[in-house]
Amino acid sequence: LRLVAVLRAILEGEKAAVLKRERHLPLSFHRRQEELKFSLGLQRLQHRIREIQALRERDGTGGERRAGLDRSQPSAPTAPQELPALVLEAVKELEAAKQQVLKRIQIWKRQQQLAGNGAAFEENLAPLQKRCEALAELHFQLQQQVLAAGAELGAELLPRLLERLAEALGSLVKR
Repeated sequence: LRLVAVLRAILEGEKAAVLKRERHLPLSFHRRQEELKFSLGLQRLQHRIREIQALRERDGTGGERRAGLDRSQPSAPTAPQELPALVLEAVKELEAAKQQVLKRIQIWKRQQQLAGNGAAFEENLAPLQKRCEALAELHFQLQQQVLAAGAELGAELLPRLLERLAEALGSLVKR
């Protein structure tokens, strides 16, 4: 994590230097930056889903140890609070990724409108479709983890999470 923070600081410094020198960055730079942000968001979401799965597997296989055979494990009492927090964080990241996809769809729509006035327009929808498919796949994986952890999440949190997940996918499909 420190390495990521150091690299981020270096890149921010480089970006600031380029912005001072060049007032306007080329459109390709902004597209690439947006693509990298989206990819990073998907990787974070995928990591959260793996964390949820690992926590569930650890709690599922370590249930006998938590019941009394091994009380020296310090994380055992906090595990029930850890899973809902991880799931909520994953849902937030899913919603953020959805917002990025919706933003890109709006940009594409605007470019299409401008093309009617003679502006250049890239008709290739493959990158946008790829984003939507990746997001739908991670949505499905997260929903599977939430359903599998239903008893651990509780009767009041589970319906709210499922509703948020359904709304996230529903709003993407409507657009």
